[in-house]
Amino acid sequence: MKFKKIYLYPVIILMAGILIMEFLGGFKKDPPRREFIVHPKNVLVKIANPRDVSSTISAYGKAVSSQPITLFSEVAGIVEPGDIPFLPAQSFRKGQLLFKIDDRQVRYELKSLKSDFLNALASVLPEIKLDFPDDYQRFQEYFNRCDFEEKLPILPQTKNQKIKLFLTRFNVYKLYYSIQTQEIRIEKHYFYAPFSGSVLSADLRVGSTVRAGSKIGEIINLDNLEVNVPVPVSDIQWLKRNGIVLFSSSELNKTWTGKIKRIGSTIDERTQTVPIYSTIQSGKSKNLFNGIFLNIQIPGKKITNAEFLPRKAIYDNQYIYLIKDGKLKYTKVNIARKESNRVIINSGIQKGDTLVTEVLLGVADGMPAQVRAIMKEADNNE
Repeated sequence: MKFKKIYLYPVIILMAGILIMEFLGGFKKDPPRREFIVHPKNVLVKIANPRDVSSTISAYGKAVSSQPITLFSEVAGIVEPGDIPFLPAQSFRKGQLLFKIDDRQVRYELKSLKSDFLNALASVLPEIKLDFPDDYQRFQEYFNRCDFEEKLPILPQTKNQKIKLFLTRFNVYKLYYSIQTQEIRIEKHYFYAPFSGSVLSADLRVGSTVRAGSKIGEIINLDNLEVNVPVPVSDIQWLKRNGIVLFSSSELNKTWTGKIKRIGSTIDERTQTVPIYSTIQSGKSKNLFNGIFLNIQIPGKKITNAEFLPRKAIYDNQYIYLIKDGKLKYTKVNIARKESNRVIINSGIQKGDTLVTEVLLGVADGMPAQVRAIMKEADNNE
């Protein structure tokens, strides 16, 4: 009996403790529930103002000379110096003598031909004086003007068939045209700059022996640069062919203007692009280098009653967020054109709408929002 009492007392004490705890717990109040507060989202916005928006085609191209010329010798001889050192990167002005090829031999041949020509003309003058005294004075004055050191003057023209017969019989015509051929051959010994530019390469130096057909070097015109711009086929329909093209270089921190010169008629099968060739405004390319890459902004056609937003503000290619009555509104819009850093919208918004212009994460339609700042036009039209 004593054994049962020893085990019964602890059980009674435990049960009594549980009852007391439950009784005291009834006097404890539940803490008040904290109310969940949604803070408004601070966003960057733009006030809609639909109007005519000019589209822009952005591209990247390389500026190269539109007048690269490879110089080949048509005659043989020794290369002699001109007005400038004919060396790579050497600048020159239009009309300067780049270099020449020894022409002593052909000059002596020319003088020999002139001697034969004057001898033939002297032989025919008495015949003309005797039979055609009215024409004699013209041919005599021509004979007097001929000089071994000057270019041959133009032979007097005549409609008299007998005079032509005299001139032909004494080989005057034959020698006259032989001299003109030789004078052209002499001109090929001299290489004058056809424009102001720079020497791109020099394959031969002063003192080198050249043969007919030898390559001497290359020159380029740096005042007449053009830019080859590969444009996607889908952008061709937006081109404004007579607009001002803007070129810029981040390396040189400069900008230039130009115009579209021509548009290719074939498509690059690998890139599905069409080449557009634009020229830089004449006289404005002095600070440019042949081969430099440029950013190009080509003007496109206008889109009426439109507004533009940054591309990052578009969701699922057709939705944007508005702020209306202090809340975000998920709105469907029509995108007329997508560009590199912006999209142009032509329906789905009204004038005065508050358009969100930044990326929103973790938000939903109907959440409260307030304006942090209003984006300026220039900030979104770069």
